[in-house]
Amino acid sequence: MRRQNWRSKRKRVAKRLLPLFAPLILSPVATPVGTTAAKSGSARNLKARIAELKVVQFEQVAYGLYEQMGLQQQGLRFEVFDKALTGYYNLKREGRLSDKQVLTIVDFTKSSTNKRLWVLDLENKKVLHNTYVAHGRNSGEEFAESFSNDDKSYMSSIGFYVTQDTYQGKHGLSLRLDGLDEAFNTNARDRCVVMHGAEYASEAFIKQTGRLGRSLGCPALPMKEHKEIIKSVLGRTTLYIHAANDAYTSQYLDHANAMAELLNEEQPTLPSETGPSI
Repeated sequence: MRRQNWRSKRKRVAKRLLPLFAPLILSPVATPVGTTAAKSGSARNLKARIAELKVVQFEQVAYGLYEQMGLQQQGLRFEVFDKALTGYYNLKREGRLSDKQVLTIVDFTKSSTNKRLWVLDLENKKVLHNTYVAHGRNSGEEFAESFSNDDKSYMSSIGFYVTQDTYQGKHGLSLRLDGLDEAFNTNARDRCVVMHGAEYASEAFIKQTGRLGRSLGCPALPMKEHKEIIKSVLGRTTLYIHAANDAYTSQYLDHANAMAELLNEEQPTLPSETGPSI
């Protein structure tokens, strides 16, 4: 019975993905006979088209999840969610994450007067938290516009992080973060960039100043919510901090590897063919 269920599930996955491969199967690739350069060019074109299909595949799945979770209504743009989910599956493929299927997203393209942090439960397809988050004092006033990986820059750092353990610091309960994007956030530990609560990350502060307060580079959270949020995300889960930064690149934005991990996740381990010896 388990084998039949698995085969049925595999057919459903194949049926969902078949339309995406149709253009690749049906469109001929013109290759002049006896031309080595043409063959090489065709091979490159084929690889490029396959890579494009991987992006389409993944984005189709991501958009389905985006709609199912009602994330547009929560103010999260699909472009940002798609990048964060791509990184999540790449990190999972590398074995960097725990079994806790939680994804945290910060969108620094939004005003600090907006709730621009989301904590998502991917397993149960729920939004656990949506709230305010502060950026670094030298990153900008109302909007975060400048970013740095340098110590004492007092700027926010963008990219992918993996959450670690907690400790009690000068801001109370705080969560350590490991930055994974070289040149963008890998100095997070040395800079003591952590997730913590702050009185200036509140609606009351916004009403007083017209913007949220600013940190020394940490993603600071409202005091009323920070403990619950830290509890939700601690223990090797993904944090993605997004910004309008054309220089940003990341190895974790690989759709092909993300799609491979997604398909692997949908294929359960089969029971052994060999039964117990008699």
